Amino acid sequence: MPDMLVRLYDMPEKSKKRPLEEGILIKRAMNADKNKILGFVKENFSEGWVNECERALYNNPVSCYIAVKDKAIIGFACYDATALGMFGPTGVLESARGKGVGDALLHTCMDSMREKGYAYAIIGWSTDATEFYKKSVGAEVIEGATPDRSIFQNLISGGK
Repeated sequence: MPDMLVRLYDMPEKSKKRPLEEGILIKRAMNADKNKILGFVKENFSEGWVNECERALYNNPVSCYIAVKDKAIIGFACYDATALGMFGPTGVLESARGKGVGDALLHTCMDSMREKGYAYAIIGWSTDATEFYKKSVGAEVIEGATPDRSIFQNLISGGK
């Protein structure tokens, strides 16, 4: 999926979020929970995302939100991690998908980005999420912004 663009100024003042199942809380991450959050991301998603998530935890204000149920993390979303104005990474446990958690995390981040003064948000490339982002926040594909022609094009490999 290529990068996508969200016009934050076109979104309602407070994004419309689907009501969450009782007991699920979306909250700004706290640095006191840093190791638990980074462990969750590494165990359930990608080691590469750990670096971006850690960056978001050091921003002021913190630009990482987590979804919590029964005091356990079930999802996370970051912005201003890869680059300023970019949303991601984000992930929700498979067992918590389809319950509005990803949508709530996305809208919470978009609201925060708009409140910070951004007119646009860029959603960095991911797999199979184009329709979700189009439907949820009206994101549009940025023509030509494929992974080989994006901020990610010069990532280093493991090498020796």
